[in-house]
Amino acid sequence: MFSPDQENHPSKAPVKYGELIVLGYNGSLPNGDRGRRKSRFALFKRPKANGVKPSTVHIACTPQAAKAISNKDQHSISYTLSRAQTVVVEYTHDSNTDMFQIGRSTESPIDFVVTDTVPGSQSNSDTQSVQSTISRFACRIICERNPPFTARIYAAGFDSSKNIFLGEKAAKWKTSDGQMDGLTTNGVLVMHPRNGFTEDSKPGVWREISVCGNVFSLRETRSAQQRGKMVENETNQLQDGSLIDLCGATLLWRTAEGLARTPTVKHLEALRQEINAARPQCPVGFNTLAFPSMKRKDVVDEKQPWVYLNCGHVHGYHNWGNKEERDGKDRECPMCRSVGPYVPLWLGCEAGFYVDAGPPTHAFSPCGHVCSEKTTAYWSQIPLPHGATSQKISLHLSHACETDPWA
Repeated sequence: MFSPDQENHPSKAPVKYGELIVLGYNGSLPNGDRGRRKSRFALFKRPKANGVKPSTVHIACTPQAAKAISNKDQHSISYTLSRAQTVVVEYTHDSNTDMFQIGRSTESPIDFVVTDTVPGSQSNSDTQSVQSTISRFACRIICERNPPFTARIYAAGFDSSKNIFLGEKAAKWKTSDGQMDGLTTNGVLVMHPRNGFTEDSKPGVWREISVCGNVFSLRETRSAQQRGKMVENETNQLQDGSLIDLCGATLLWRTAEGLARTPTVKHLEALRQEINAARPQCPVGFNTLAFPSMKRKDVVDEKQPWVYLNCGHVHGYHNWGNKEERDGKDRECPMCRSVGPYVPLWLGCEAGFYVDAGPPTHAFSPCGHVCSEKTTAYWSQIPLPHGATSQKISLHLSHACETDPWA
């Protein structure tokens, strides 16, 4: 992605537009980041602009429309209205923008390959049996090459033939100014946080983005042909902390400016060492507890702290309160006798998710990932879309619990 000049002169740092981070992987994919399939993707200014913008509109079947579809050097979007009528919109080169495409396909037009995120999965094999609901060419992000480097998101991406096809069953319509627009099968949803991505952040409202970048309220079901109501006073411009849901994976957008204010991995490591230096003890076994190295974030260590999620009391691993009649799912806390899940605590390693640089005092339920109080408070308030073709869109919340390592 870098030009030879940038590679030979490291001092000329490339302009960074921002990063996309996939929710659910805590810093890296289970089997490691490989090529275009990874847990985060940085968008840099390209050596040469590759953005496109709409130009000529053709009504098929005309020779011009047929030529636009067959010409692999010409980007186009075709809207099939019926078997007898198709509207083809040609797109021309835009020297002022860079385009980045996201989707499930591994074909060359896709810059960031995204696969379905299965909650709690520990390896890629856990996700392979799941039928994907992510589009092969899910969406595209257009970044302005000049300050303030605005990034905008659009549903659907161009395929290897530089085309986007919206078939007869896809939701599509003609706008008031005579232009065509439409929605993809399972849609591209976006939520912008209120008050930015800061300690004071509050969840915004989920919206759907069209192929042309217009904003709509959610459809009644994820793949319904009837679009939601257009939201006139909102745009497709991404903000620091915007969430993008692709119906199978959710991405967090962080701007370069926002990332500069985010705690670094070194800072998170320093917090880990500070907690371990205090030598917290298990109140039952009296053994010293310690968070394992961030490089071993998926392997349970013998000194690892464990938490009772219902009460928040922290212990080392032990078999106390493990009654057979509970099938090992729930345990009784020896401190307060409350019964509930008993899970290991893991340090949150993805710095881009933090809204502040506070110490890791709170954990998410039911996974046990630990980060700052304000970070858990923010993320536990966010309703994440869940549902595909035939299901009504439901919004799922995670929960946060306060840990008590000094009990």
